[in-house]
Amino acid sequence: MSKSIKLAILGLGTVGTGVLDLLKDNLKELKRRSGHDIVITQVGTRRQRDDIDPTIKQNSDLMAIAESDDVDIVVEVIGGMTVAKEVIIHAIKNGKHVVTANKALLAEHGNEIFALAEEHNVHVAYEAAVAGGIPIIKVLREALAANKIDWLTGIINGTGNFIMSEMRDKGRDFDDVLAEAQELGYAEADPTFDVEGIDAAHKLALLASIAFGIPLQFDKVYSEGITKITLQDVTYAEELGYRIKHLGFAVRRYDEQESDATDKKLTGIELRVHPTLIPEDKLLANVNGVKNAVLVNSHPLGQTLYYGDGAGAGATASAVMADVMDLIRVLTVKDGHHVPHLAFMPNQLSDTPVLAADQMITGYYLRLEAKDTPGVLADVTRILSDAGINIDAILQKPAHQKGQVPIIILTLPVIENQMNSAINKIEALEAITSDVVRIRLHELD
Repeated sequence: MSKSIKLAILGLGTVGTGVLDLLKDNLKELKRRSGHDIVITQVGTRRQRDDIDPTIKQNSDLMAIAESDDVDIVVEVIGGMTVAKEVIIHAIKNGKHVVTANKALLAEHGNEIFALAEEHNVHVAYEAAVAGGIPIIKVLREALAANKIDWLTGIINGTGNFIMSEMRDKGRDFDDVLAEAQELGYAEADPTFDVEGIDAAHKLALLASIAFGIPLQFDKVYSEGITKITLQDVTYAEELGYRIKHLGFAVRRYDEQESDATDKKLTGIELRVHPTLIPEDKLLANVNGVKNAVLVNSHPLGQTLYYGDGAGAGATASAVMADVMDLIRVLTVKDGHHVPHLAFMPNQLSDTPVLAADQMITGYYLRLEAKDTPGVLADVTRILSDAGINIDAILQKPAHQKGQVPIIILTLPVIENQMNSAINKIEALEAITSDVVRIRLHELD
């Protein structure tokens, strides 16, 4: 039997307005898919708007909306950590289902919020919190539920990807591209969250928990931004057959000493965000502009790639309404149930440790500036060899006018603390004239 599902939208910025527009444009299709009417009864806004349907109540009191009898689902798109958290908790305690796009809030307080939702038998849906319109949360929680996920990586911040793409394609400097990204609205006036990897780290914390069945642990995600990437490094990477992308990685790490490949002991999980050299022929290397993409390696399926718009009114509204459609099924099906918030049953989350940053394993791109004197390269390669680091490729460029020789070295994967020790010794050489530039490298195989 058809019934009306009543929504409240908290926040009428880009995303909230996008949800209103989507409902207006696609309402017939949504009703056909759900079998029910979907009605927006209230919107939370600080100032009255003349372009809103007069049948929708405009209210600045968000707490009153969250407890209102004419609201079944609260859509939180105001952002931030304080008011958003308070109103979501208030909605949950009043028996409302919640849809949110707030990745920062969930990454840092999701364990508390999800536990409260379980206690009150409601659901918090958050597809729009990661990768915009790409349904990666649903893929990990549902489509890949029969698979064991070994690792995932992705371009999960469109601003950073736009900057790296422009530097490579047009030979532009970082500061120049960042200024344009701000003019275009891709980057905020304070772009720290985007260019320092914090936004990507919030999203990675969510993806890792769903993929591996671990509690949310944003504080253990290693994060490195793109502010130190130079056009010089972008060019050298191209010469060696690689492209630099700002990636998030979530990786199961096993004891490599175990002889039985099918029953290796899980030692921990790597959670890291950083610039990465990847082979230029990989699909992920060819995701450009503000697009997002997530590559998942699982057993038995293997590698699958999910690509699309990672932000914007249309993409985010699409994800928000996909969550609303799922919640309608929970509300209208007898004894309806939902997929667990983090894909695994709450009492089955694992205590597998997140490894410290100095224990992660990757290959490396190293760029050295050395005096044009004999024996320098031999000294450097000896230090790497003594540290147990295998060299994959070396590129030596002509000397600058100041007599400095750029040397680029690619290494095979090694534990980070071994590389730290080797770099300290290389920088101590008299012939090395500046700090070693290090960028991690992954073959994605």
